[in-house]
Amino acid sequence: MSARTVDWFSTAAKPKTPAGGRGSRDKPAKWGSPAVYFVALLFIAVCIAPVSYIVLGGFRTNAQITTSPAGLPHPWVFSNYADVLKSNTFWGEFANSLIVALASTVGIVILGLMVSFVIARYDYRLKGAMYSLFAAGLMFPLVIAITPLYIVIKDLGLVDSLAGVIIPQIAFGLPTTVIILVPFLRAIPKEIEEAATIDGTSRLGFFFRMVMPLSLPGVVTVGILAFINSWNNYVLPLYVLNSDSNFTLPLGVQAFSSQYSQDTAKVLAFTSLAMVPALIFFSIFQKRIVGGLTGAVKG
Repeated sequence: MSARTVDWFSTAAKPKTPAGGRGSRDKPAKWGSPAVYFVALLFIAVCIAPVSYIVLGGFRTNAQITTSPAGLPHPWVFSNYADVLKSNTFWGEFANSLIVALASTVGIVILGLMVSFVIARYDYRLKGAMYSLFAAGLMFPLVIAITPLYIVIKDLGLVDSLAGVIIPQIAFGLPTTVIILVPFLRAIPKEIEEAATIDGTSRLGFFFRMVMPLSLPGVVTVGILAFINSWNNYVLPLYVLNSDSNFTLPLGVQAFSSQYSQDTAKVLAFTSLAMVPALIFFSIFQKRIVGGLTGAVKG
């Protein structure tokens, strides 16, 4: 067999790559505009730089901060964080923040899910007006209503109590919860509800057995948002809470900064530990937040 024949057979034996097949997928992806990446990196730097400065500042001494404000710790000092973690004040404020955040989250999720179920699954005369009312609540943040809200809290005798923070946070957290959950509940097929009714399931049974599991992505999303907003809330506790024993961590940071105004490194350490729980919580569940919001948009 000649060499030309061998070459012909070897060429014919090679599989041909179809157009638009694997060969096209092996091509390297085209990069976007450099300007887009520059803006994205600039935005990331703006967001990360203050947090990094606060965290690293807690590992420095006041002399290091004065000499080189933007420098790295050299040597690293761990006593600032150790002193804060040994403080009973920090852990008391941490407990108050945790109680307020958990209670507010549970109230927002339960009440929001119930209201969203009624709006999404039943037809009645004021259905549109009720949904519009919750949608309008997004345009009135807590800061705008803080003065009349304080008067109501005072009349109810809830000043300087954690309940005076929890109840308003639940009320102001419902609009966002309803807006996110209603599309999830509307997307549940009516055939499932009809089949459950034929099997003898009551409305409450359908709500607990079918609605809650099927709307779990949206429930997790609103729960995470409610927890983070409650943990970081500063204005409402500032107006409602007076005694140091009831302070939450945002108020504790302010009080600690005033008490140790000359010890900048320790103030930065206290601030870092106050925001770490929210950062960790958000980092763990950020994918669920995106997935829940995507489902709400599709619904």
